[in-house]
Amino acid sequence: MTSIPDASGARKARPVLVRRLDADGHPVISLPGRVGWAIQELINAGSGGITTIERPAPRWSDYIFKARRRWGLNIETQDEPHGGPYAGTHARYKLRERLEVVA
Repeated sequence: MTSIPDASGARKARPVLVRRLDADGHPVISLPGRVGWAIQELINAGSGGITTIERPAPRWSDYIFKARRRWGLNIETQDEPHGGPYAGTHARYKLRERLEVVA
């Protein structure tokens, strides 16, 4: 992810631009900041998806929530069990539509 300075000189992540491949006529979607990063990670992960254990980030569930709610992206959440001293479940996120990174 590259960054660019804003008007104040602070560094700000460049949005990730994606296009839906499964539907004709969809415009390019501009995904800012960590939402763009998360979707790019999901695209790179392919059909196996990603867990927060594999790609740690502070708020995966929030990035996924925003991608679904604001941009209508089709992302599946699957619960997976894990062992260890704090056994329980974690989420695996899978992108359920084909997206192409434009820039």
